[in-house]
Amino acid sequence: MVAQGTQERCPCGSGESYSACCQGYHQGKPAPTPEALMRSRYSAFVLKLADYLQSTWHSSTRPQNLGLEQTPRWASLKILSSDDSGNDGTVHFRAIYRTDNGWGYLEEKSDFLREGGRWYYVSGDTSEGVLKPGRNEPCPCGSGRKYKTCCF
Repeated sequence: MVAQGTQERCPCGSGESYSACCQGYHQGKPAPTPEALMRSRYSAFVLKLADYLQSTWHSSTRPQNLGLEQTPRWASLKILSSDDSGNDGTVHFRAIYRTDNGWGYLEEKSDFLREGGRWYYVSGDTSEGVLKPGRNEPCPCGSGRKYKTCCF
């Protein structure tokens, strides 16, 4: 189930509308690159689309159950690098989130594998940290406004 209007901006940060970006992947269209799959998976975490996340997780590492009830409020995604060669791909990203105690980030170098014409998430090397934005820095939510006039 898609819980977002099709004309709203896509959660993945592409700048496109959801209908022109990740919605097609969430409805079954194969992602053409590891980066496109990573963006669609991030959007699926934001929208709590557990079935999509399970279906795009490689069977060799896929968890049996995926509970999204305790996930943070995801705010923005930044792709730091991506690459694919043959059937192997990598994406290095940083996702910003907000909790009741402030801002944090999840950074991951993810591995992807293409099988049967589809890309799958295999695993990732992750690190997490706390963000302490300054009042005059860009807001971590991705709005483009200063933190002091946005989410301070």
